[in-house]
Amino acid sequence: MKRKKAALYNPYLDTLGGGEKYILSILKVLEDEGYSLDIFWNENLQDDFKVKFNLSFDYRINFVPNIFANKLGLIKKLIRLKKYDYFFYVTDGSYFFSSAKKNFIYAMIPQPSLYKKTRINKLKLANYKFITHSKFTQKHLSNSEIDSILLYPYLDQEFVLAEPVSFRKEKIILSVGRFFKHLHAKNQDKIIKGFKELKKTDKSFRDYKLILAGGLKQEDMSYFNRLKKIVKNDRSILLKPNVTFHELYDLYKRASFYWHFSGLGVDENTHPEEVEHLGITPLEGMSMGCLTFCVNSGGPKENIQDGKTGFLFVTENELFKKMKIIMNKPQDQTKIRNNAKEYILDHFAFTKFKKNVRELIL
Repeated sequence: MKRKKAALYNPYLDTLGGGEKYILSILKVLEDEGYSLDIFWNENLQDDFKVKFNLSFDYRINFVPNIFANKLGLIKKLIRLKKYDYFFYVTDGSYFFSSAKKNFIYAMIPQPSLYKKTRINKLKLANYKFITHSKFTQKHLSNSEIDSILLYPYLDQEFVLAEPVSFRKEKIILSVGRFFKHLHAKNQDKIIKGFKELKKTDKSFRDYKLILAGGLKQEDMSYFNRLKKIVKNDRSILLKPNVTFHELYDLYKRASFYWHFSGLGVDENTHPEEVEHLGITPLEGMSMGCLTFCVNSGGPKENIQDGKTGFLFVTENELFKKMKIIMNKPQDQTKIRNNAKEYILDHFAFTKFKKNVRELIL
């Protein structure tokens, strides 16, 4: 019996961010269903998937010549794509005809300029369906006349099955996100300044450390160097670029609080692309018993119930106020941690993700 085939083209693949893990996770489900997998990329990134995402494939993924970067002619592309049962594409605003049996575009960013329905684009998109990862992004896609399938991602089993009650929490505030300064930036510069202000104004936090972890690419070194200048010689602030999955897991285990500043000071209706579209790392923090604080916008707003599973804030002053209040309420801390864990178990287990992929995609 001929094995079914699926393929992916993601022009951002080597970014190795949350969006990349999301689309690769769909391929993992297809592999479990017996599909062979091709990725249009001119470099084998299989080991990077394992180290960065803890994502392993039972069979070797085939990294095939990138026919999109190589500017292959339309007819030759159609001939190549025709052999696939499923084709997935992460759009950068450009579109093309596909002859695969079923075609899906992952709409990762709620940026209207990426989804222009010109006459030619309507023709190209005739046999595509859009998928996205949050109600927030889905809503803004609909504003661009894009109907999309909502498919929430999953958290790694290590996070879902973790038992925070057994962790020895330390005086650590953690924030996780790529070190960069464009689109939905993680605003590490504002986090550092906010942490310094919190320590200055409240003695309760003077023994705390701030740890910033995340991916770092060479092109973003100037921003990273600027962060180091802001930190100066403050030994209570640690910058940890390009940590492995297991190093990151250990940081979550030890951290008492999690901060997420994406979208701070941004109007989500005017600039939806500049706020957090979903927020995987806050969800990981919630699953690991971190009291999680996020800007009240985008994806975090739909996944955090303020004061019940975590906390939402609009300004740094509101964040500081809520931090100070919860510090003195250990029973409330335990309740919030338990509520957050229950929410993660109900919504972000791999079994649920796999079931949804089967129902919505296959």
